[in-house]
Amino acid sequence: KYEIKAKGGLTYLKSDPYANAAQLRPNNASVVVDLGKYAWQDENWMKKRGVTQGDKAPISVYEVHLGSWKKPDDGREFYNYREIAPMLASYVKELGYTHVELMPVMEHPLDESWGYQVTGYYAPTARYGTPDDFRYFMDTMHQNDIGVILDWVPAHFPRDTFGLSAFDGTCLYEHFDPRQGSHPHWGTLIYNYGRPEVKNFLIANALFWAKEYHADGIRMDAVASMLYLDYGKQDGEWVANIYGGNENLEAIEFLKHLNSIFKKEFPDALLIAEESTAWPKVTGDLDDEGLGFDYKWNMGWMNDFTEYMKNDPVYRGAHHDQLTFSMVYAYSEKFMLSLSHDEVVHLKGSMYTKMPGTPEQKMANLRLAYAYQMVHPGKKLLFMGQEFGQEKEWNEKQSLSWELLEDKEHLQLKNYMAALHAFYKANPALYQLDEKPEGFEWINGMEWEKNLLIFLRRTRKKEDTLLVVCNFSNVEYDDFRIGVPYPGKYKEMFNSDAESYGGTGVGNPRVKMSKKTECDERKNSITVKLAPLSVQVFSYTKPETGAASNKSAKAKTAAKAAAEKKTGKKGKPAGKTEEAVKAVKAKKTTKTAQKAEKKVSEKTVKRAEKKQGTTTATEKVEKAVKQAIDSKPVKTVEQTVDKLVKAGKSAAAEAAKAVEKYRAAADPEKKPATKPETKPETKSEAKSEAKPETKTKKSTGMSELGVELLRKFETGEITHGESDSGGTRL
Repeated sequence: KYEIKAKGGLTYLKSDPYANAAQLRPNNASVVVDLGKYAWQDENWMKKRGVTQGDKAPISVYEVHLGSWKKPDDGREFYNYREIAPMLASYVKELGYTHVELMPVMEHPLDESWGYQVTGYYAPTARYGTPDDFRYFMDTMHQNDIGVILDWVPAHFPRDTFGLSAFDGTCLYEHFDPRQGSHPHWGTLIYNYGRPEVKNFLIANALFWAKEYHADGIRMDAVASMLYLDYGKQDGEWVANIYGGNENLEAIEFLKHLNSIFKKEFPDALLIAEESTAWPKVTGDLDDEGLGFDYKWNMGWMNDFTEYMKNDPVYRGAHHDQLTFSMVYAYSEKFMLSLSHDEVVHLKGSMYTKMPGTPEQKMANLRLAYAYQMVHPGKKLLFMGQEFGQEKEWNEKQSLSWELLEDKEHLQLKNYMAALHAFYKANPALYQLDEKPEGFEWINGMEWEKNLLIFLRRTRKKEDTLLVVCNFSNVEYDDFRIGVPYPGKYKEMFNSDAESYGGTGVGNPRVKMSKKTECDERKNSITVKLAPLSVQVFSYTKPETGAASNKSAKAKTAAKAAAEKKTGKKGKPAGKTEEAVKAVKAKKTTKTAQKAEKKVSEKTVKRAEKKQGTTTATEKVEKAVKQAIDSKPVKTVEQTVDKLVKAGKSAAAEAAKAVEKYRAAADPEKKPATKPETKPETKSEAKSEAKPETKTKKSTGMSELGVELLRKFETGEITHGESDSGGTRL
């Protein structure tokens, strides 16, 4: 320690502000150590981290308090840095997080401060080991491709007499005037950012952690308290700046200077601000009057969203604006969506206990909340323990409730988070354009009565588009129509309510083909099932066109025919429409089919149906057309044929042939080629064959109509598709 004899005869024992190590509390002397011995093994990470944590990369942060993440079972108070490193790296890697953020590891005297009241700015806390032990921790994380962000507190410091307060007997680091130099709510002191020595001390400290410990980012705590002179103060408790305003001009200049120097030295490291107000351009460029941070914690989203989720789904509709308001300002800054330690302490309850309903509904709400965070624009952060549904509030003196993972529901939630991160990192639409308005588009944000949000996440590639449907109600919706941006196929890629995650299993296993039905001011739409309390994400695929489409259709038809043939051999009756198709194909290709083309007796038909499950679609088509020609005007005949073709392509072929047959019978000049005579099997057949040609009126060109209908089917001008219920329709 330094012994400082101040004016007036007072003597102070002070720790070294620049010490690289310190004694374990309650002792507070500085320790001399050599920082030049450790051999780093993280070269690969350091080379690529500029890309790995760039603005177009997926970033999901796991916030950790090292002292309470896990506690030893052997009676010790804490694990060593070297012991924590492999356990934490393995766990974080399993769940798919890209970074960890450590609550302050700088030396501090009080455990209950969580490290936010620092006395040793240049010393890793001795609670968990030596400086080289902490280097081993950082090295291990990097070797596992996990970035490490350090919480850092340049806003204030504690009043402990061995620390920075009144360091030489006078207000050296802080302001003399308590209206400028103290936080009445926190009981701490405020740095005097106007002094070059103070600015140098802090800027050098930020650079120190990036250089000596390979920190991948610095998250600055309580930036708002630095920017405003009246932060947390009443009238009369603060002093205005030289212009009469409440802006701390010296702090603003300090932050700009710090960020400028830091980015010159470490352009691939992150600077993150915890700033809770609407101060403009926190992440703006320094050349554009911004403060120069890479990201800002979105405290507004965190507060609005958690308040919304506390409501029972029945009442959420009245608070719909708490969901949608974040998109009003989403691109005013580069945001990180944080669900941090501040939300699970001081009687606020854990994320699990915030959720309404039964235990099952709480879990469904948690899955919904975490998925919504993942699909919302912005980088992500979640505090430890919330990923598996910690039930009690966080307590820095206790380990997380790891025993909960013995319960199926909590284990499912943990596994769900791993799947959610895998989906997030596999889909560039969820992170590449986080900072650009082009990366997000509303489909429907106004369904407040149903508690629904529907939107798109995009990249600059059309095929990467994702359709996101968030259902914050406890209601399942069947055949819900949603407007889509492009015609094509939409496949459900992720469903937070899947059975494997503990959900109901309501979803859309089949690909949805868009229809030309207007919805949500879009020309095309799909109908889907919406699971209760869920986020469902659909990928987009372009529709097949031209030769590829025809080839695919033919392949499907051939496969279907083969399956039907196989089914018929096993004695299982196929549907009437399928047998009609078989009959038409057989008539064109085999002699047996040519015989089947002629009318058969009812007895023969019944016998055939009983044996093979076949139908007489061809005969019915011919009979219907004959009756129409015999007794109806041309217009009615056209309508009759039009109805017949709705049965499908095969019926269109039969309609064309039937019209041709009866037109030829009525018009001798256009009779079809004479067929070989065949003796009727019964008298009724002979009688029925003789009548049509004498009673049929003269045709008026209906053969061309039938052929035209057939042509339209062949060329695709008339299509038939598969409906949601599996039936065939135009």
